[in-house]
Amino acid sequence: MPRVVVDVMLKPEILDPQGQAVANALPRIGVDDVASVRIGRRIEIEFTGEPDLDRAREIADKLLANPVIEDFTVTLADDAAEVGS
Repeated sequence: MPRVVVDVMLKPEILDPQGQAVANALPRIGVDDVASVRIGRRIEIEFTGEPDLDRAREIADKLLANPVIEDFTVTLADDAAEVGS
């Protein structure tokens, strides 16, 4: 089924306390080479027909992201490139 991925991130100038908490915890598990961490959201939208990037941008702008403090990107999902545990 055709999918569009919307990635939502806080704008760079917005403080990210969740990301800071993760960055502060990394040395406790032996990771010392990470300068910073930013936390965001990934939303996958499945369309019944052809994926509509313009419609997905409209959905993201009106519903999924707060444009005052967040930026978003809209891309077609690439199942072959997805790796996870």
